[in-house]
Amino acid sequence: MAELDSFQSIPKDLRPRERLIQYGEEALSNHELLAILLRTGTKQMNVMELSMHILSQVGNLNGFRSVTYEELLELPGIGQAKAVALLSAIELGKRINRSTQIKEGTVTSSRWIGQLLIDEIGGLFQENVIAVYLNTKNEIIKKSIIFKGSLNSSVAHPREIFREAVKCSAARIIIGHNHPSGNPEPSEADYSFTKRLIEAGDIIGIHLLDHIIVGENEFISLKEEGFF
Repeated sequence: MAELDSFQSIPKDLRPRERLIQYGEEALSNHELLAILLRTGTKQMNVMELSMHILSQVGNLNGFRSVTYEELLELPGIGQAKAVALLSAIELGKRINRSTQIKEGTVTSSRWIGQLLIDEIGGLFQENVIAVYLNTKNEIIKKSIIFKGSLNSSVAHPREIFREAVKCSAARIIIGHNHPSGNPEPSEADYSFTKRLIEAGDIIGIHLLDHIIVGENEFISLKEEGFF
């Protein structure tokens, strides 16, 4: 695929690299940041036009969360090198997000933890169940992905969650899981699983503080819904 030189067809004062150096990365738009990663355009589009086209095809930034290598290759102007560069940048962003967001701090509300869970598992194609372990002050001790799959599966068992809770001497737990459909409305399996967690927690003495179901950009707290 023939490509244009990176930013030479763009006036110097409008080039993303120069703007980033002069004004800082926060001053750049999404398509400008993407253009820096892409580096070059095509015969038909310069790199800025290409970045805007890709953003329109993906839909929004959240679309990059679950985009695959094969899907990137289907986009005009994206070859192997660009696809690999984009996926690497996306994965680095995910790892930074995971390492900092649900690692430390005090849980102050369902909304606080719900927003963090949206960032971590919202929009994923596979169901992920996360346990957040808290001390008596609601400070986060540990966060673990307990399993991936479906709450209808036999693998979704409270013992896995409470085994970790005992290991880290947690006083309370919050469970979060995503719905790959993007709709956070609780299913019967969600209610059933939550009931089992409540019962197991009452026996062990490690109480369930909330069960949060995450959609693409929203969540539902079963505690706030009055389920328990």
